[in-house]
Amino acid sequence: MEDKIKWHPAFYGGIALELRDYHDYLEFESEHQLSKEPLQMDMLIIKKRSDIYIDNPIANIFKEYNVIEYKSPEDSLSLREFYKTIGYACIYKGLSPSVNDVPVDSITVSLFRHIKPIKLISELTEIGASLEKHSDGIYYISGIINFPVQIVVTSELDEGHHNALRILTTDALESDVVAFLKEARELNNPGDKDNADAVLQVSASANMKLFEKIRRNQNMCEALRELMKDEIDKEIQINREEATAEAAAKTKSEIQDLYNWLLENGRVNDVKKATKDSEFYDELLEEYKTKNPI
Repeated sequence: MEDKIKWHPAFYGGIALELRDYHDYLEFESEHQLSKEPLQMDMLIIKKRSDIYIDNPIANIFKEYNVIEYKSPEDSLSLREFYKTIGYACIYKGLSPSVNDVPVDSITVSLFRHIKPIKLISELTEIGASLEKHSDGIYYISGIINFPVQIVVTSELDEGHHNALRILTTDALESDVVAFLKEARELNNPGDKDNADAVLQVSASANMKLFEKIRRNQNMCEALRELMKDEIDKEIQINREEATAEAAAKTKSEIQDLYNWLLENGRVNDVKKATKDSEFYDELLEEYKTKNPI
């Protein structure tokens, strides 16, 4: 049985990529714990300067304290989950040292899901909520909560943009994945590259057939290699330091051949794991030699 896909870390990477132009003005806290008990919100994004306007429709709503709830493709977004997230925001305010430390007009709530929660929206309308479409995939909810709330439907976000969030699904579009690979290839900041890698690994795990198709495209396969370059170079450097000059040259070629083979077969996760687990690397190398005899 396959391990359950870890969607949430990839989402954290995706939302951080979405807002990377504003990292100097935002503070990201994943799984912000609300109390000593196991009660925590998925993410809290703190806007450090009130005078900064974030020119991204996902964050147009943001104020100082922004509670984020993410539902993976395996999860539902029910009325119960909606109010639980609202509750997180209220508890966050209530548990502050002084109730005025977190003014009610400084809080927002954002709920992310790949598919539009039709039943939830219907139920919210029935109890008096108003639904306003702010932009593609983004719906503002008002009339029942006294701070701004939005539902973000990632599959409806403007195509060609928000690629990091659009590909976090089990039925990613080839055009979105290709666009993300091209975008990620241009990243220079190490933190941004790590976030892109987290998104890529989960999307590849959830869309293996699609990535198998994409890897046949030489340019796209090269983009995959470029994203994994730091990990591969690190592994080569470690082995070079431990080997003689002659053995080092052979080891470098061996590592590069193995990782190219893995990437060409859509096994992005194995590349990442192999750079950290020497026993797993040895197992992969044996598999490679068996399937690619000299």
